[in-house]
Amino acid sequence: MAEQHSNVSSDLIWEICRANNAYLVKRTSGGGVQFSRDPLNLVNKHSRKYAGFVNDKAVGIHPAEKGGVTMVTKKTKHHNRPAANKNEVSWTGNKSGPKIYKGIVNYTAKQGYRADLRQEAVARASAIRRSSQPKKEVPEKKLRGSKAKKAAEKDSS
Repeated sequence: MAEQHSNVSSDLIWEICRANNAYLVKRTSGGGVQFSRDPLNLVNKHSRKYAGFVNDKAVGIHPAEKGGVTMVTKKTKHHNRPAANKNEVSWTGNKSGPKIYKGIVNYTAKQGYRADLRQEAVARASAIRRSSQPKKEVPEKKLRGSKAKKAAEKDSS
């Protein structure tokens, strides 16, 4: 069966939806910078390159249970059926980071997804894994030198 293509080009969709869409976040502070809440946008930057709703092949990385990572990819086959348009692959938190990153790279390469998004996908997965790990407690500062110890003894008494 031949692969179906949309009747409208993705460049035209971007030109129509660039100024106003549901994912756009405009900020007046910071020079009027614009962000995107698109779940298939890896860097949350409002640009044609990263817009997942516009591109035929897009990748999104989201947190999963217990420190894991879920990768959502967009299928080109069912472009008019949003429910059948996404494919999810999950890695649990007990897998090592490099195995997860290699899995993301291998999956996107074998499925023919855009090579320019691979580095951003791995960076996003790394940031999600880092944020899900518990923070270490800061150790109490040790007093250094005899003068500091004497000053601490005076303060405590």
